[in-house]
Amino acid sequence: MDEIRSARSATTNLPTQLRLLLKTMRPKQWTKNVFVWAAIVFDVKLFQPRPFLRTLTVFLLFCLISGSVYIINDLVDLERDRLHPEKRNRPLASGALSPAFARIAAIVIVVACLPLCLWLEPVVALVLYGYLGLMIAYSFVLKNIVIVDVLTIAMGFVLRVAAGVVVVGAERFSPWMYVCMVLLALFLGLGKRRQEIVLMRDNANNTRHILSEYNLRFVDEMLSLVSASTVMAYALYTFSAPNLPGNHVMMLTIPFVLYGLLRYLYLIHVKDETDPPDVVLLKDRPLQIDVALFGLMIVLVFYVL
Repeated sequence: MDEIRSARSATTNLPTQLRLLLKTMRPKQWTKNVFVWAAIVFDVKLFQPRPFLRTLTVFLLFCLISGSVYIINDLVDLERDRLHPEKRNRPLASGALSPAFARIAAIVIVVACLPLCLWLEPVVALVLYGYLGLMIAYSFVLKNIVIVDVLTIAMGFVLRVAAGVVVVGAERFSPWMYVCMVLLALFLGLGKRRQEIVLMRDNANNTRHILSEYNLRFVDEMLSLVSASTVMAYALYTFSAPNLPGNHVMMLTIPFVLYGLLRYLYLIHVKDETDPPDVVLLKDRPLQIDVALFGLMIVLVFYVL
């Protein structure tokens, strides 16, 4: 009965509900979907119109599907989010967005994306909906299993990369890049776990049970391990992967990767930054400059030098 009443409320104030729905889909976190662009850049097809448009389409599809995952996740965590000092202000947890309206919207988004995926590339549909299935399993089960939770997040990033590889028919995309992407995704996932532990402190177990399986020392040691492994894997890629420039000029990009990781570690350890990594990227100017310079250097190495 309450859901019916909520649905009626949503119908009478549709523009507001749509605005709140978009907020629930977390557009700021769609920056994670830039991993889709890795294949087209490293396969030297960035300036070819057809691969560019196909990659752009997959990027937008991942934004929609990942947005629907956030809706589902907020519906699952509704009661726990109401105990969280920040998450309780989210549209669903605060009661501003109708749960019935959110459920219907999530289903519509998931169903509407399928025809476009099949038209674009059937394999892309398998990857995209494989990602959806994995994230739903994460929302209900996997996020409650220590270490498996962050590994699942990392696998989501790998599937984004795989979709980009498939849609452009990448031929020069080295397996080394998958290793680098997994490690970078683990770094981001662990950074998010650390943020949650610091933010919630003694109340962590009430808002997310899995946080009781972690502590700062454990997360920081894993961050150190993963960050060192990321730099090493990327360094090996720059001079040992096939189809790279023979003069090893790709090694010039290593300092930007190293600086980006160290800058984030500096922010969380020295500046006590508690925002998730993707939010930190959107507000920290040195990190933004570093990412821009890294991208520029990649373009110069593959397309100019």
